[in-house]
Amino acid sequence: MKLELCAASIEAIILAKSLHFDRIELCQNLEQGGLTPSAGMITLALENGPDTHVLIRPRAGGFCYSAEEIAVIESDLAFCQRAGVQGVVIGLLKSNFDLDTEALANLRQQFPDFVWTFHRAFDESIDWKRSMDQLIKLGFHRILTSGFASHVDIGLPNLKEMMQYANGRIEIMAGGGVNAGNIAKIAREVQPDAIHFSGTIKVLLDEDSAFSETILKVDEHRVSRILESLG
Repeated sequence: MKLELCAASIEAIILAKSLHFDRIELCQNLEQGGLTPSAGMITLALENGPDTHVLIRPRAGGFCYSAEEIAVIESDLAFCQRAGVQGVVIGLLKSNFDLDTEALANLRQQFPDFVWTFHRAFDESIDWKRSMDQLIKLGFHRILTSGFASHVDIGLPNLKEMMQYANGRIEIMAGGGVNAGNIAKIAREVQPDAIHFSGTIKVLLDEDSAFSETILKVDEHRVSRILESLG
């Protein structure tokens, strides 16, 4: 079972390396659920982090994108390809919450060499078995899921069923609410291919600045406690 840190800062990249994570999902703006990171962050992660998979999400909100937004996604994927990124993390849905298989197939055809992960947009799709079958047919390598729920604790029964249904055809990575109190249970009862978490806390950044913001920042103590709880 592999461990993936959701890394949205330089500190998180360095921490993931020092704690020997198998890979990171690189993003920014965790407060909005994660957005596509900058070119500079991608370059830094490739040079200093573990195996780096880049989130491709052009804006906050849902996952039904316009033609212009898909063009932005294509440009971001092209940059990642030129930079030498191994894997990308993406999710596209139609307005009815079915997978946008046409757009996904087009992206896979344009960029066939990436390791492709479908993120938690999966949990908003209509039927998880149908969605999983579609992703397998499209050639995706991995699904990040909370078990078709808002939180892994709620989705635990579904995660078990997903592992059985996947049967090695696609990797299942559990994420969304993973903490020191539940990671051992997830590993023991679900036995997923990977577990994904961020280990963040809310921090008021630059308190004395007029541009101060409350952000989700990686916390080394929290990350270490999660790892220790896994045993």
